[in-house]
Amino acid sequence: MAGQQFQYDDSGNTFFYFLTSFVGLIVIPATYYLWPRDQNAEQLRLKSLRRVHGRCLWYRLRLMKSQQSIVPTLKKAALLFGWAVFLLLAYKVSKLDREYQEYNPYEVLSLDPGASVSEIKKQYRVLSLKFHPDKGGDEATFMRIAKAYAALTNEQSRKNMELWGNPDGPGATSFGIALPAWIVDSKNSMLVLLVYGLAFMVILPVVVGTWWYRSIRYSGDQILINTTQLFMHFMYKTPNMNMKRLAMVLTAAFEFDPRSNKEATIRPTDNIEVPQLIRELGNINVKKKEPPFCYPYSLKARVLVLAHLARMDVSEELDEDQRFVVRKSPPLLQEMINVGCQLTMMANSRGGFHAPRLVTIENCMKLTQMCVQGLQESKSPLLQLPHFEEEHLRYCISKKYKVRSLQDLVSLKDSDRRSMLRFLGEEKYDEVMSVLGSFPHITMDTKLQVLDDEDSNNITAGSIVTVTVTLTRKRMVDMFEKEQDSTPCPGEEVATTEEAQADASKAKTKVWQNKSKGAKKTAKSKKKKLTKKKPTPVPAKTKQANGNVAGNEVVAAAAAAVTAAAAATTTPAAVKEEEDEASDKGSESDEGEATKDSPSERDEDSDKQSDTEVDEIAGDDEEEWEALQQSIQRRERALLETKSKVTHPVYSLYFPEEKQEWWWLYIADRRDQTLVSVPYHVCTLQDTEEVELKFPAPSKTGNYQYSVILRSDSYLGLDQIKPLKLEVHEAKAMMDNHPQWDIPDTEEEDEEQEDSDGIEESEDDDEDND
Repeated sequence: MAGQQFQYDDSGNTFFYFLTSFVGLIVIPATYYLWPRDQNAEQLRLKSLRRVHGRCLWYRLRLMKSQQSIVPTLKKAALLFGWAVFLLLAYKVSKLDREYQEYNPYEVLSLDPGASVSEIKKQYRVLSLKFHPDKGGDEATFMRIAKAYAALTNEQSRKNMELWGNPDGPGATSFGIALPAWIVDSKNSMLVLLVYGLAFMVILPVVVGTWWYRSIRYSGDQILINTTQLFMHFMYKTPNMNMKRLAMVLTAAFEFDPRSNKEATIRPTDNIEVPQLIRELGNINVKKKEPPFCYPYSLKARVLVLAHLARMDVSEELDEDQRFVVRKSPPLLQEMINVGCQLTMMANSRGGFHAPRLVTIENCMKLTQMCVQGLQESKSPLLQLPHFEEEHLRYCISKKYKVRSLQDLVSLKDSDRRSMLRFLGEEKYDEVMSVLGSFPHITMDTKLQVLDDEDSNNITAGSIVTVTVTLTRKRMVDMFEKEQDSTPCPGEEVATTEEAQADASKAKTKVWQNKSKGAKKTAKSKKKKLTKKKPTPVPAKTKQANGNVAGNEVVAAAAAAVTAAAAATTTPAAVKEEEDEASDKGSESDEGEATKDSPSERDEDSDKQSDTEVDEIAGDDEEEWEALQQSIQRRERALLETKSKVTHPVYSLYFPEEKQEWWWLYIADRRDQTLVSVPYHVCTLQDTEEVELKFPAPSKTGNYQYSVILRSDSYLGLDQIKPLKLEVHEAKAMMDNHPQWDIPDTEEEDEEQEDSDGIEESEDDDEDND
């Protein structure tokens, strides 16, 4: 009777199939994700950045790390070892003999299935003569041949063969388990159970629990939840936060506490080196007893940040800690900005407490720029360039040049720039120009509208206003080229002036070009203006109190009399000519009007004109609809596609890691010091980026003055502010009975209305004919 049979692998052959599959499932994905990327490509990228970023701290650290790191080599060795094991197991599996083969007596006798008994006997005789042991054949082969002959010549065996594929009839289905038999052996049961319990009841729960309890301590931006709560507490407590207070709150983050973050360290030498830095820095509120500002980790982090902004040299032991603190500062400041925006939204929706002031959020952005560039707030943006020191600024700020910003330096002519920077050599000057040319130059275009409204340009009280800002990034080197192109040579100036005079002479209108059809249509109106004017009477001479005529009045009266006399002699002929011309024009216009046969043609012309106006309005509506659909499709594509946050590397002399160039874009009311829209962090601006900022319009009508502000998170002195005027109108009242809903109840009313309209039109035609 048929059944099922399970058996373990006693020989160990099938276990190799399982082991090969298991190793392949680990090695193949690990190679895809862990194999070190092409080091040559990274080296080529660093080589291309060397001319501009060669002096940057992050660039030098990256070169040292790529030379000293052995991690890529270890990864390659481990993966190659895994592939060697996988290939060895695959070779072993390919050499294993098949143990479970289907028994086919026809195949043993070299016959086709369904052969007759006579053919089977004949073939058996042939094979017996060949493989019989007495004839020198193989005994095992002859035994298989004899068994196959017996199975096919026996009636029952042959029937079983045809029905079940087996001479013995239906047998048990055999399943092999690809595990060695010693695993289920009673002698090894305790060892196997111990390993099973250790793997699935101890190691797995510990790994999952460790990962879970570590992950719940961090937010989505990998910031500790405790740090976010700390920022929220102090921004709620101090809505108007200056730069010194902001630095204290920043360095109180739990990321710098060794009890919360293992990367942070407290060294025994800090008791000697940190007080020395405090004495060099001066007043940094050391005596403040407010926790956590008085804690050792917070004081150390604050000293290291302020030393970084002052560009002070620190010891080698503190240098590593300073790099860690500076590297963590930009994401922590971004978290402070997010917290400030959340508090602002809560204050606007709920009320009951003061939202953080605009100056607090903008100070967070400024402090980010300062940390990236290693500059204090009062320092010149020119110190971001290489080879610029404090003593060199006196060459820039003089009576002749007055260069205080990067834009002023770009706007100078090349000769003036070279003369001002004469303290630099030729090589240093070229390096400064190449660095300055790599700085970004952003143009910002704004468009104000109300989406999903009939009149998108009409802003009503309480409506959702959308400001579409288009950012276009170029390099400062393009501004150099424009400056050079916009200063022509002296010979070119002469040529351009001559061409301009020639164009001006060509542009003068000829006498015959003044007459047009429009002049004929306005002949009647001109005729009224050309009527003869009566001469104004000359005022009588007035006397002063003593009876004498004033000298000035006498002279003026005499001049007026002479002018009136001259006008009287020349007016009749001129007026006559003007009247003749006007009469000619009037006759032409009358003839043009007389060409129209009847008032019906005039009605046709007015109908055509109205039709063209309707077509123009419909065309405008279609264009607006197409523009709206394109904007919707563009937003949908922006939501679906994931853009890379790798934009352009920032030039920063003292920042310890490579920083990408990002921006903040927001709308603010600078008079009230409040945020109007939440700052949008633009992280994908490579060439052109379109950003939509939305905010509710004020509830009161009137004119409002806002500002669209673009701030860099990496550079000082490149921020932009663009005014935004907002005219808020009163919202339209809802119409209860709109004409489009006045639908007749029955078709009879429609027919009666059409008949009445037809009768009225026929009566009007009869009156016109009469």
